[in-house]
Amino acid sequence: MAANNLKGLILSGGRGTRLRPLTHTAAKQLVPVANRPILFHVLDNLQKAAVNDVGIVISPETGQAIRDAVGDGSAWGMKVSFIEQAEPLGLAHAVKVARPYLGADSFVMYLGDNLIGSGIEAFRDEFEKSGAVSSILLKEVDNPSSFGIAEVDDQQRVLSLVEKPKEPKSNLALVGIYFFTEKIHGAIDSIKPSWRGELEITDAIQLLLSQGCKVLSHRIDAWWLDTGKKDDLLTANTVVLDEWVQRKIDGEIDGASQVTGRVQLGKGSRVIGSTIRGPVVIGDDVLVENSFVGPFTSIGNGCRIISSVLEHCLLLEGARVENVDRLEDSLLGKNSAVVREQKSRQGYRLMIGDDSEVLL
Repeated sequence: MAANNLKGLILSGGRGTRLRPLTHTAAKQLVPVANRPILFHVLDNLQKAAVNDVGIVISPETGQAIRDAVGDGSAWGMKVSFIEQAEPLGLAHAVKVARPYLGADSFVMYLGDNLIGSGIEAFRDEFEKSGAVSSILLKEVDNPSSFGIAEVDDQQRVLSLVEKPKEPKSNLALVGIYFFTEKIHGAIDSIKPSWRGELEITDAIQLLLSQGCKVLSHRIDAWWLDTGKKDDLLTANTVVLDEWVQRKIDGEIDGASQVTGRVQLGKGSRVIGSTIRGPVVIGDDVLVENSFVGPFTSIGNGCRIISSVLEHCLLLEGARVENVDRLEDSLLGKNSAVVREQKSRQGYRLMIGDDSEVLL
């Protein structure tokens, strides 16, 4: 197979129910990790693997926001097509909807809310050389009943796949990245919806296995994060800040402030009479005044932090925190506000959606 024939297929549909209320107004794939949408991290990884023709499956509810954010793909030097999936009827259904775009090309399918701490270039190379019809990435997990689970032999060939098994045969979970040849389309045509009413990609791969097709697997050593819930997002934010952030100060810091460690401070941002301890990412046009911002915090563009203490938080664009003694492990939506009016001293853990206001 020619090296440039591999297409990318990113699944960015779905309803993001586990991240509500945040995803009532936004696509979960656009929620930022270290001030960069999760979907952009996915596109970065595809770009590094020389995948330059990408289809993005979108839903009617959040598709326009994703179109607006990604544009034509030129920011990544790639061609991007958008494919609407009217209903979230399973991963295999998304492939079915994308078939006119995919044609007879091999492709890598990447779930748009998954982050891994490594590139996928080596996995691409091995898949293309192997003659396999599919290759899947696996990661050992502590709770295999919550995932699609693979059983593999000592050659890393896949023997069986089961979605959320009650009695797992292994602890190897399917990471949301799959390589396929065009043979997957025939398998998808032959399967029926599962008890969930969805066309399961695991059933399609299992059918290929039962037909004697070669399916490879790779165990990834790096971290893998499914960012479907608040705590998962905060964990992803922590890991990305810890591993990828370098110090870069573009804003202003007054003489009464201390900014230590790996801190990024965006253009037009000001730190006045405050302490910031990295790793922390602060966007553009942010004001931090008389406050403490602790490690593993991301603050989006245009936020205001006044007389407050924050640690291990993720604030989206335009959020405001005032007079809060301690805010930790919290996720605040765009243009939201958390303001303490009473004099009580207390710590808070919050998850609030866009345009919300919380008075404490």
